Amino acid sequence: MAGFRTLLFTRFAAQFSDGVFRAGLAGAVLFNPERGADPLTIAGGFAVLLLPYSFIGPFAGALLDRWDRRRVLIVANLLRGTAIVATAVAVGLGFAGLELFVLALIVEGISRFVGSGLSASLPHVVPPGTLVTANALATTLGSLVAVLGGGVAIGVRALIGAGNSGSGWTTAVAMLGTLVSAAIARRFARGALGPDTVDEPSDAFLAVARGLVDGAKAALGAPSVVAGFVALLAHRASYGISLLITVLLLRFSFTDHGLLRAGLPGLGQLAAMAGAGILFAGFLTPRLVRGLGRRRAIPGALVIAAVAQAGLGLPMQLPTVLVASFVITAAGQVVKLCVDSSIQHDVRDEARGRVFSLYDTLFNITQVIAVSLAATIVPLSGRSVPLLLVATALYLLGAAGYLVIARRTRTE
Repeated sequence: MAGFRTLLFTRFAAQFSDGVFRAGLAGAVLFNPERGADPLTIAGGFAVLLLPYSFIGPFAGALLDRWDRRRVLIVANLLRGTAIVATAVAVGLGFAGLELFVLALIVEGISRFVGSGLSASLPHVVPPGTLVTANALATTLGSLVAVLGGGVAIGVRALIGAGNSGSGWTTAVAMLGTLVSAAIARRFARGALGPDTVDEPSDAFLAVARGLVDGAKAALGAPSVVAGFVALLAHRASYGISLLITVLLLRFSFTDHGLLRAGLPGLGQLAAMAGAGILFAGFLTPRLVRGLGRRRAIPGALVIAAVAQAGLGLPMQLPTVLVASFVITAAGQVVKLCVDSSIQHDVRDEARGRVFSLYDTLFNITQVIAVSLAATIVPLSGRSVPLLLVATALYLLGAAGYLVIARRTRTE
């Protein structure tokens, strides 16, 4: 299991960097007193950050199934560190709009590439029978490390200032994680992370161009993966709507409530509750899968998320929103871990990178569409009962869709 520990620490360093970068950028754009933010600005940020990579992702997946994944992890982390420095300089100089979003796009795009490479590599360092547990551990602890990174960014920003200069230095801290991640990945032997075989044309350009089609074919060949995609995309659409509303509530509606905080500190507390939900899901998911199987665990998690969305989200009070964050994030993590394990178990190694990249593509597009549509009708205060009811309904539709597809095939 030495290989698993090394891959785990590679993930930790990368996801710490993710957490610092995203919190630093959120502070710079959404909670910076020198800048303004409204629903359409936030939605535009999601679109510029996620959509371009969504079109590139499937082609990146083809590269993950062609290139030595160890080398990919090293080079991609180093490139990401360079892009983080460029973004931090832009933030410090007060850049806004397209210039800043393009730089952030490059950082996030490489980050997704690294994440897909880590997920595709996992079956090479653990026995097949332990994939669910290993994936739950890696994903859960990695997400918690990202939350920790976000907390570090908020703390650094509080110490050095909330303006453009302080936000720029805070964002730059993320570079340290990428350097550590690359250094740890170097400990693997060449070829240790796969791919073991390559089923692509000898022409590299043709292999890359076929990434989306090949990923879709491989996913469709595993009905359990298709059913999981339906469930996960429903969660992502609902979560995107909730996230937009929550950011607006924290920025424009909520006030401090005892120990609970509004503004950027409130976003940090929200992330902490989400991190606790991720940790809970990490311990719970392997037991759920063993006791209930994925067929029951996935729709059950979506129904629980729907109940939390309606019962805790609708009051739109700071304490209930924080509790809702815990429950909804935990439920979504259960779904994600089940889908991840389906891909790792049911998709052959030579196509796994392309399926994970397709996964990212659908994931991102769904969130952008949901946030963009919600941004056109949500008030600046964030208080919108109809939108939260839509988010609740999406969870129930996802559970129903999963069950319909799952009945057509044997799933666990």
